[in-house]
Amino acid sequence: MTAFTIADVSRRSGLSEPTLRYYEEVGLVGPIDRDESSGHRRYGEDDVDTLQILACLRTMGMGIEDMRTYQANRARGRGAAGQQRDLLLRHATRVEAEITRLHHHLDYLHGKAAVWDARDRGDAAAEAEAWERVRAVPDLLAVAR
Repeated sequence: MTAFTIADVSRRSGLSEPTLRYYEEVGLVGPIDRDESSGHRRYGEDDVDTLQILACLRTMGMGIEDMRTYQANRARGRGAAGQQRDLLLRHATRVEAEITRLHHHLDYLHGKAAVWDARDRGDAAAEAEAWERVRAVPDLLAVAR
């Protein structure tokens, strides 16, 4: 069996060492085996796989409680398939809303840049057209809510 140090797992998963310890502490992973002589954590392949999944979920913005639910559903297998699907789709909906919000921000930035580009060139017609594009962007403050 391959055993990885906490530093190895941190590099492979992208999670910091304190985060790895915390995930063990809150029961998302582990308990992690310890080296008999040093007491240092020694992670197995399954631990690394689980932590890479958790790192991905964290990157997607999933919180600890939903990660716990995800892990519990994984352990339950097919019997929890519907709950797992619903959990993931709920987060997919949240990510889609974030993407929409970011597209509005991008449209706004491109529009404002076009205003300044037209102004730099002294092109009043292009500036007016760019302002229309900026005004067409949904209210960014409302979108952020």
